Amino acid sequence: MEQKETRQPELFTASQLARFCQVDLKTIHNWSDKGEIRHFRTPGRHLRFRRLDVLDFLRKYGYPIPEVLRAGKPKVVVIDDDASVLASVRRALSRRFDVTAFQDPFDALVAVGSIQPDAIVLDLKLKGLDGARCIERLRGIDATAHVRCIVYSAAAEKQPSLDAGAADFVKKGEVAELREKLEKLTGLDGDEE
Repeated sequence: MEQKETRQPELFTASQLARFCQVDLKTIHNWSDKGEIRHFRTPGRHLRFRRLDVLDFLRKYGYPIPEVLRAGKPKVVVIDDDASVLASVRRALSRRFDVTAFQDPFDALVAVGSIQPDAIVLDLKLKGLDGARCIERLRGIDATAHVRCIVYSAAAEKQPSLDAGAADFVKKGEVAELREKLEKLTGLDGDEE
């Protein structure tokens, strides 16, 4: 018997969001028009909401997180040029996340478009790549602006990461803290496994 993996929905409709918030569909359209929730429109002009944007919105306004937003394993790309760090992070995250690890930052950035991760974990100091500039570019491009970045670095200063657009900063070696922050960021917090 084949075991089916529960896949996490990537996109949600305005009707689904209205049900999550227990409001009228018109309210969702009004909130979208006012910029209260990040969204995009299909070629047919239908509203669509990415999973992490829905999570951000629900948390911001104190709505409960529906089970459908907790289903499956969020996708995480980890980028670090140290193989032992990648192995450690993969061990810490693989139970709750679908982890793809890269030692070469350029290979990772090329793959991000096809992987469509929920989050990226990267070091600020990668060979041949400025981590802060990379985060700025990921946040500045429509196709990747929704991807959350967590800096996992030995660098003492976290503010440059946050200024560049990182969602959070974790000191290298603190894998349990990294897992907790990713769980919160992707909606798995409070979901016991």
